[in-house]
Amino acid sequence: MNVVNRAVKRIFDFIASLIGVIIISPILIVVAICIKLDSKGNILFLQKRVGKNGEPFYIYKFRTMVTDAEKLGAQITVGKDSRITKVGAVLRKYKIDELPQLFNVLKGDMSLVGPRPEVPKYVELYTEEERKVLEVRPGITDLASLRYRDENDILAKVENPEEYYINVIMKDKLKLNLEYIEKSNIIFDIYLIIKTIIKCI
Repeated sequence: MNVVNRAVKRIFDFIASLIGVIIISPILIVVAICIKLDSKGNILFLQKRVGKNGEPFYIYKFRTMVTDAEKLGAQITVGKDSRITKVGAVLRKYKIDELPQLFNVLKGDMSLVGPRPEVPKYVELYTEEERKVLEVRPGITDLASLRYRDENDILAKVENPEEYYINVIMKDKLKLNLEYIEKSNIIFDIYLIIKTIIKCI
């Protein structure tokens, strides 16, 4: 991606995410209240992820699991994970838990479209070729997000979910991420955003 495309993408990201936050602010407030009433703990869940150029940052999500869920199990979620709250199950189904990432986009940590950021543990397993995905800002949605929208259900059907994720799903995701980087332009981004919204309705 050349300098002009990067600049256009960043301007688009900032304006679109700002408009998005303004439009959905009533939804954000309602969701926050529901989370607070449903279970004890913070409204937001912050998790360290690896961003552009390997720089760590904290991704924002609405909390969908019990407090300290990562201490009670793996970093990946499988099927009907017992750690998921009642409200959290609904938020996950419609990807509403991802909405706070619009603030990550405003900050410049993320883009609306780009390779989904991974936790440091899994990034350490990337090959030199796969690490090329770290040359761009990670995104809220991408080709891999659309293909693996039902990732939790897929993992629930295998004997060793984490092993399958690392050796099969993550590898395929990285191939799709590298494919996205090759095709990346503002029109393709808008197409993926629209397709993501349609999938979530």
